Amino acid sequence: MRFCSIADFVDDVASVAESLPHPPVVIGHSLGGVVVQKYLESHDAPAAVLVASVPPNGITKFLLRCIKRHPWRMARSLAVTKSLRGIAATPEMAREIFFSELASEPDVARYTAQLCEEYAAKIAIDLLWLNLPKPELVTTPLLVLGAEDDVCFTQAEVHATAAAYHTEAEMYPKMSHDMMLDPGWVNVAERIEAWLETQALEPNS
Repeated sequence: MRFCSIADFVDDVASVAESLPHPPVVIGHSLGGVVVQKYLESHDAPAAVLVASVPPNGITKFLLRCIKRHPWRMARSLAVTKSLRGIAATPEMAREIFFSELASEPDVARYTAQLCEEYAAKIAIDLLWLNLPKPELVTTPLLVLGAEDDVCFTQAEVHATAAAYHTEAEMYPKMSHDMMLDPGWVNVAERIEAWLETQALEPNS
């Protein structure tokens, strides 16, 4: 992970997609949302969903918010470990960054223990300036979902992401960044399923 780039992730998705009988629907959360956006620049898909995704303009504002909230912790993460793993190293920090107040303590502790590296150096550079998404290259229908209490990517950023892809964002109240794990995730999943049913999809997509 430490030496991977966004292009490496896109290649992985493309490799799996090409092994399937039909082009798949692609769904990405957070960093995965950027992978989906970059994949769609050069690959066809019947539909795609972005869930609390990194916006097309990258992670600069996210990093600045993290530095403002926890300057010493961020300085250590960036200078010593060359990653952002340290910003959610404890259940308390993980709740602040990823989970709503409705998430139970046991769930937050369990999920925190499973967190792994994400924004390592090459990926961070890609998402600061080197390999940002190019929405003008994407024609796939997109559903853009966001969480009202997300401290990683603000409501304004989610709406800007949707606007870049000529659609409207849908926001979920009392949810935070990890929308697939927070209480209320069923509503998000059901909305994705309902939206996909409105798209003209090939059988088994």
